[in-house]
Amino acid sequence: MILTAMNTKTTKAIPKAIKGYWSNGRFVKPEEIALEEVGPPSKTQLKAEADEKQALGEALLTLRADLMARLDLPDKLRDAIADAKKITNFEGRRRQMQFIGKLMRPLDPEPIREAINEQLNGSADLTLALHLAEQWRDKLIADDAALGDWLQQYPGTDSQQLRALVRQARKDAKPEKPG
Repeated sequence: MILTAMNTKTTKAIPKAIKGYWSNGRFVKPEEIALEEVGPPSKTQLKAEADEKQALGEALLTLRADLMARLDLPDKLRDAIADAKKITNFEGRRRQMQFIGKLMRPLDPEPIREAINEQLNGSADLTLALHLAEQWRDKLIADDAALGDWLQQYPGTDSQQLRALVRQARKDAKPEKPG
């Protein structure tokens, strides 16, 4: 058996390249990037924030009076909103909305968003309650057993008055005979 010497080369481990970049004469690693100070907001960010506040101002025009009264808005902004509701000219209204957006810049938008959401969700809740009332009305007129179900579900109800209302509704629902 012939033994041959294997030519083994020793390999040195090549260090992995470190990610990062050179800035102002020093090497900045990715972990350090997040720690660096964030500069002032860009013009694009400022414009987006201004547009958002202006859109909130437009939504304030449709806000119910009771929700508007709960908001802590400056008097100047309240006056500007009242004026905007009166303006019919397109260009004048556009400029007034820009003014409202300017007045809203220093304000916290969160309470305004909450009031707008309350108005939107509140109308959905009212619609749901109306549908539920209509369903109960139809059940009560159609079936006497529904009256017992109602009284079980809502025991504080004046049963005598409810029976009178159901009787009257059934009477009104019957077609009148010509005569």
